[in-house]
Amino acid sequence: MNEFFAGVIAAVMSLLPGGASEPAGYAGYLEADYVYAAPVSAGRIAGIAVAEGQAIGAGDVLFVLDDAQQQALLTAAQARVEAARATLENLETGSRVEEIDVIRANLSKARADLVLAQSNLSRSEKLLAAGTVASVRVEQDRAALAAAEAQVAQLTAQVNVAELPARDAQQVAAEANLAAAVADADRAALDLKDRQTVAPVGGVVDRLFYTMGEIAVAGAPVASILPEGALKARFFVPEVERSALAVGQAVRVGCDGCAATTATVTYLASEPQMTPPVIYSREERDRLVYMVEARLDTPGTLRPGQPVTVTP
Repeated sequence: MNEFFAGVIAAVMSLLPGGASEPAGYAGYLEADYVYAAPVSAGRIAGIAVAEGQAIGAGDVLFVLDDAQQQALLTAAQARVEAARATLENLETGSRVEEIDVIRANLSKARADLVLAQSNLSRSEKLLAAGTVASVRVEQDRAALAAAEAQVAQLTAQVNVAELPARDAQQVAAEANLAAAVADADRAALDLKDRQTVAPVGGVVDRLFYTMGEIAVAGAPVASILPEGALKARFFVPEVERSALAVGQAVRVGCDGCAATTATVTYLASEPQMTPPVIYSREERDRLVYMVEARLDTPGTLRPGQPVTVTP
């Protein structure tokens, strides 16, 4: 329900003479705060596990994206882990000057990557606090930071080991290399897991915006969920009666052909829905209406967009 509809209802209410004494109640409609489920990254939809109107629980699988590429990357990362383990078990001692120079150059690049990873994580944490990114983005950046730190530690150790022929120092470098490989494998596993999106809340699937085989865009909703207890009545109260309502007050909500149910007032607008003159005459004040929201206790079969009448 958009602000245009709200404005239309407000305008109708403002035209009713003596709106303060209308016995039939306050005109309004039902609205809901939807939760939208979107993929972290783009990809082809390989399967949709729910249907519109289906009741779901938090954690239920909603849809999955094609994961062939992510599976291949995970396999490669796991292979690097095995190679690092083999290197740790089969150390070599001594290095030439040219080899040390190469390691130092790689270390400089790794340190630059570490600074970038730290910056990315800091930005993601701020965006998560503002509610503009998913928590999985922060987890990915943390994994990237862990990989960058492990890479710096590995190369630092390699420089030290290359300058000394001691087998113990080379073993430290090999252990750091193994840690970096494990961090890469963990990140690849996380990317693979992200190809499956689960419901963040329980409720009813309201809309599916894609069909199987289509390309889903990162961050674009694939499904909308109507959470349990999210249905609310939005209605309009004349200016002279606004002071009679308060947040937390119980009201009754009814509609044509349905049994009345109870609701609790959760919001009272501080500004009217029409633009009045600067100086209010008594006649003009009678035309003002204020938007009020009340969350339904037992929605039953009521749905968003349905016109209702609310009575205190």
